Amino acid sequence: MTSPEALQRIAALRAEVASHDERYYRKARPEVGDQEYDRLKRELGDLEKRYPGAAAAAGAETPTLRVGDDRSEGFQSYRHRQAMQSLDNTYSEAELREFHARLVRLLGREELSYVVEPKIDGLAVSLTFEKGALVRAVTRGNGVEGDDITANLLTLKSLPRKLKASALAPVPDMIEIRGEIFMTLAEFDRINAARDEEGEERYANPRNLAAGTVKLLDPREVAGRRLELVLYGVGACEPVHAGGDTQSGYHARLRAWGLPTVERTWTARGIDEAWAAIGELDRMRAGFAYATDGAVVKLDSLALQREAGSTSRAPRWAMAYKFAAERAETRLLAISVQVGRTGVLTPVAELEPVLLAGSTVSRATLHNRDEIARKDIRVGDFVYVEKAGEVIPAVVAVNTARRAPECVAFRFPTRCPSCGSAVVQVEGEVALRCPNYECPVQVRRRVQHFASKACVDIDGMGEAMVDVVVEKGWVRGVADLYRLKREDLLGLGKSVEKSSDNLLAAIEASKGKELWRFIHGLGIPHVGAAAAKDLAARFPSLEALSESKIENYIGKAKESLIPGIGKTMADAILSHFNQPINRTLVRDLARAGVAPAPPAAVAHGTGPFLGKTFVLTGTLPSMTREAAAARIEAAGGKVSSSVSKKTSYVLAGSDAGSKLDKALALGVPVIGEEDLLSLLKG
Repeated sequence: MTSPEALQRIAALRAEVASHDERYYRKARPEVGDQEYDRLKRELGDLEKRYPGAAAAAGAETPTLRVGDDRSEGFQSYRHRQAMQSLDNTYSEAELREFHARLVRLLGREELSYVVEPKIDGLAVSLTFEKGALVRAVTRGNGVEGDDITANLLTLKSLPRKLKASALAPVPDMIEIRGEIFMTLAEFDRINAARDEEGEERYANPRNLAAGTVKLLDPREVAGRRLELVLYGVGACEPVHAGGDTQSGYHARLRAWGLPTVERTWTARGIDEAWAAIGELDRMRAGFAYATDGAVVKLDSLALQREAGSTSRAPRWAMAYKFAAERAETRLLAISVQVGRTGVLTPVAELEPVLLAGSTVSRATLHNRDEIARKDIRVGDFVYVEKAGEVIPAVVAVNTARRAPECVAFRFPTRCPSCGSAVVQVEGEVALRCPNYECPVQVRRRVQHFASKACVDIDGMGEAMVDVVVEKGWVRGVADLYRLKREDLLGLGKSVEKSSDNLLAAIEASKGKELWRFIHGLGIPHVGAAAAKDLAARFPSLEALSESKIENYIGKAKESLIPGIGKTMADAILSHFNQPINRTLVRDLARAGVAPAPPAAVAHGTGPFLGKTFVLTGTLPSMTREAAAARIEAAGGKVSSSVSKKTSYVLAGSDAGSKLDKALALGVPVIGEEDLLSLLKG
């Protein structure tokens, strides 16, 4: 490569890596996987070393000498007392052994001990404690200063406000404690299931969702997504050695202070033991509750860490070994486009079945039209499939070397596959939508959602029955459920008289279901069951909710007036009811005789469980957890998803999990189904 060619390539790589940094750190919407990004950055670093003159002439600041910048508008910046660096990483055992060899040469000793930690795929954070009290939480930012996200981090139930002091772990005057904010796979699945109900595009992976959640401007919205925290590093500290003498000892101090730490670490003498520990971690990480993308190898001695020092962007005493994402190659047979309840068109890859990460995959997400075009994905191609964030199968690239001449570019439909309406793209959105409110697929999805157990719970109105009544034209919207005629249902076939009567009775009974069920059933964007209950406690009827104003949600000091309802959700509610068709639905339901019941026990300040918080875990003998939760709430209680010292009772059945363990550790009373029924009787 000539110097002019090197200059051109360096400039192009700097621009490309900077673009990827922007999408990953600021927008939490990366376009490429970690391996592709690392390959580009390594190519850039190698060229800069081989052609220093061309690197200097390229002009733009190189991203190889700095950490990515996650700062964003809406947050105050705060300067770290000690710079918060990134980590060098590798996918190669040989490079990991060279890391050890460099330390041996640098420190002049053969025997080195390491700590091996799981590398959790999340967002880096620094917590400052003064005199044992939490005073600030800051993102890594550009390494020198980051965004102050204290208000958002205070919503994390796993984060204590004060450090516990003990003789073995005295509390420093001041300490910066570094760690990672992440989202469990179970919480990620829960949120995506709600997205499915709303007809919205699924989130790609837990890391991006956690990073985006941390940067929400309303802490109440952050609280609605259950983020977790793990701590493992130390920054500035006064007195200087208050963190202890070793990395392994520092983990013990974090636990003694009452802070969440990584669930498993390994202490290794020499690089051979460290490599064996990485192999053990790789074998067991599938059982972790969170996504791990590698292992971090650190010198155990903090004194040797200080002696080894750092480069401009990373410590010399640590390296991340990243597990290569498991991928499989298979043929793309077709691209199907699904229409969601809100009209969003979502492309799905139909694949020749292939084994990937222990399961057979025959379908994978393609995200949206822009992603298909950017990756140049064509029907008939051989494609590479990975599990994005170890959860959702996704098509990540095309093997163009195997592309056949008959593979032509995919033309995304310009009309809805269901009703033929011309699709539209809302300003600021990537997704395309069908704007036809009466689109049959949208109608089916809305009616299924409304009649589901999570909403008004109409027994007998399952997916098959919804398909029938929509196809027959008897139901063109939710309110039409209450206009179904017995003679129509009887015409469906023989021996349907009893089932038809049962269905009509269930529809009639649903008219008086709890108000929150109807609010949830309306399908307002961002409003799930929990938010619907918060709204039902504030607004006496659907009509009152439909006529609400921004001042009902947000105060003059920009504070939220309804617990659990932030600015984003408030805007979604107001936008929903600004559409005449949605206000008409509320009136149609009232004309059909729908009269939702208010949350009586809570509204009137009565009920044996008023002020009590319950957490449910395991399988109950004779009722579902949903039924138990409904009885608790009807008695004035609140049902929470996580155990804390403020929990009144943990209702435990068979196969209870970690929530039971935490309750026992915290001394929270544990009850069974019989105890619950006794408490309900007073």
